[in-house]
Amino acid sequence: MAMSEVDRTIIAGQAAIERSRERRRPVGTKSLALRRQHLFKKIGRIAIGFGAVLIAAALFGALIQPLGFTGIMAVTLLLIGIAVVFGKWPPFSEPRQQDLPKTDLKQLAGRAEIWLEAQRPALPAPARQLVDGIGVQLDLLAPQLQTLDPSEPAAANIRRLVGEDLPELVAGYQRIPAGLRSEAHAGRTPDETLVGGLKMLEREIGEAARNLAAGELDKLATRERYLQLKYDGLEAEDGPGKIA
Repeated sequence: MAMSEVDRTIIAGQAAIERSRERRRPVGTKSLALRRQHLFKKIGRIAIGFGAVLIAAALFGALIQPLGFTGIMAVTLLLIGIAVVFGKWPPFSEPRQQDLPKTDLKQLAGRAEIWLEAQRPALPAPARQLVDGIGVQLDLLAPQLQTLDPSEPAAANIRRLVGEDLPELVAGYQRIPAGLRSEAHAGRTPDETLVGGLKMLEREIGEAARNLAAGELDKLATRERYLQLKYDGLEAEDGPGKIA
């Protein structure tokens, strides 16, 4: 039975809604934290603006003349204007592919998650699941990036994985016309190549996170051993067997 125009419209609408949901759903917690940070800054600016207007209005009413109905309306409109302006400005800065390699190391995981969220609706279902898994690995990696020296070799490796290899793989797939993505080339379809590449990157990012964590664990163990030698030695010196 032929599909009617109404059915096609309904299906297209449902697909658009699903894409919108996919775009809004965060890949990881760090992208959500960056968006919240931006929102809190906006709220802070609005609060400062409100405070300045209300203080100015109070001083005007106390020192010059009462505001009256007209003055109260003007203050109200000014408060609404501040809320509208600071509610929209500055807009959240969506990362671009070319910006990721230069992103501050402390924000790299969160910015990469935000970029992936924008690309995910255009990816096949298996790739979207892997993107979510990469988000988990980026969440594990992010706390360690806060203290990692950007000049260390590990930092360069992470920049290459997260800031270059990952976005280039996804962007390269998207540059292929949609009608050719399921056709085999050199023995594999672009969909299969994308999925295989994402699996490798998920593993490598997870391995990088574990290696950094292992380094911190080694430092902690070394510190514990140092303290044991230091204070156990002091206790031995101050023990009952010591001759005055």
